[in-house]
Amino acid sequence: MRFKFPTLAGAALLVMTAPASAATLDVVKDRKEVICGVTTGLPGFSAPDDKGAWQGFDAEYCRAVAAAIFDNPDAVRFQPTTPKDRFTALQSGEVDILSRVTTWTFSRDASLGFDFIGVAYYDGQGFMVRKDLGVASGKELDGASVCTQSGSTTEQNLADYFRATNQKYEIVTFEGNSDVVKAFEGGRCEVLSTDRSGLAAQRLLLANPDDFIVLPDTFSKEPLGPVVRQGDSQWADIGRWTLSALVAAEEFGITKANVDEFLKSENPEIRRMLGVEGDLGEQLGLSKDWAYRIIKHSGNYGEIYERTIGMGSPLKLERGINDLWTKGGLQYALPFR
Repeated sequence: MRFKFPTLAGAALLVMTAPASAATLDVVKDRKEVICGVTTGLPGFSAPDDKGAWQGFDAEYCRAVAAAIFDNPDAVRFQPTTPKDRFTALQSGEVDILSRVTTWTFSRDASLGFDFIGVAYYDGQGFMVRKDLGVASGKELDGASVCTQSGSTTEQNLADYFRATNQKYEIVTFEGNSDVVKAFEGGRCEVLSTDRSGLAAQRLLLANPDDFIVLPDTFSKEPLGPVVRQGDSQWADIGRWTLSALVAAEEFGITKANVDEFLKSENPEIRRMLGVEGDLGEQLGLSKDWAYRIIKHSGNYGEIYERTIGMGSPLKLERGINDLWTKGGLQYALPFR
């Protein structure tokens, strides 16, 4: 699910009308909570449970930010956003940070006044179809109707794919994710297309998920990660190093259960990260034990992945390229020195 960026004139207007954001941390501390922009509901990534509490991979990241600042992962207010309004909400100050399957692209980074602070999940766009359609590849979709969410570059990716494969198609767009799923399930279109992780989540929303399959095609690169407004390097650093602390903890074998034991570690990088020595927390405007707080409350990257979208979750997404670099994946923590 990716935002269709406005014209250069529109982008310039967004930047010109951006609110002063040099003190986001102070605003957040005074408010006593982080306002986190999430999806309107995507199982495994960000969706309210039966008690109204937001759960999922993206929601957990925001809880980790809150833990770093307040030593309280529940000091978060989750604000649902759509592909069309998410960047407006961030630019206007309605949310402090976006954590909702947003792709890092050149235009967004260079033109719209936003900073991507890391890749939390590497993904790519794909297709989901009914099994009885009898196709095994996206190259067999000539003449198909395709449902997707409006206001996203998913539409451009589809145009590129069908042009490259010399096929015709009809696109059918809807603003809300639930509307897309209902239309697809109701037969309004033969194909549903979005990020492959999103397809896995949307499949769970169908009444009979076993009647549908996600095709093997991956026809785009979608590095998904948190986003903040430009102009506040301290706030961007807090978001960036929160993500890196989660990954570094997994690299070091530090978990929610054993983090207290690592306070006695002789490894200088671990000691700096956990605040046993050095002043890394002070440089972020946080307490010295900010990373310890994250791990103590949330666990490491792998623990969050496993319980929200991994094999221990209903989505059962394998780690794949989202595994650690030491295991053949792309996740790589920045050094704490």
